[in-house]
Amino acid sequence: MTGKEQKVVKGLDLKRYTGRWYEIASFPTKFQPKDAKDTRATYTLKHDGNVHVLNETWSGGKRSFVEGTAYKADRKSDEAKLKVKFNASPLVPVPIVGDYWVLYVDHHYHVAIVGNASRTSLWILSRKSHLDEKIYNELVKKAKEQGYDVSKLHKTPQSDIPPQEKGPVDTKGVRWFKSFLG
Repeated sequence: MTGKEQKVVKGLDLKRYTGRWYEIASFPTKFQPKDAKDTRATYTLKHDGNVHVLNETWSGGKRSFVEGTAYKADRKSDEAKLKVKFNASPLVPVPIVGDYWVLYVDHHYHVAIVGNASRTSLWILSRKSHLDEKIYNELVKKAKEQGYDVSKLHKTPQSDIPPQEKGPVDTKGVRWFKSFLG
């Protein structure tokens, strides 16, 4: 099934898509600590039509974050195939770019499934920090139908009261980019 072309959302309304999304589940990555929790993304529409991205996670009581820009991979297409570009740090002058394909978003823009071209990344997102198990299972089924190995999904722990932006920041370096650097 992985050879089957992925169906991507068409006509994604970026204005409705912006705002805060909580990571309900994802494929584990090296760039997030194993004990990460309260992971979320905040998207803000910029005047040029691109989207400012703020990814945050907490580990050991400290906040790690990275900022970047999302933009349509093909401005002429109505498919929600985006690219996300992050500038790792002043020590890494080359930006890191990855796929961000919106595979599903419900009519109300309350839940979403995001993947990539190679099916090596998958995120189940929600506007709320907790998601009903029935809805979660429906989203997992949709991802599986798209050819993703959903056995790799890991639920992201979310606090009942999400943390505020203020607080201790991880000063050991930006963990988000360790996997990209080898």
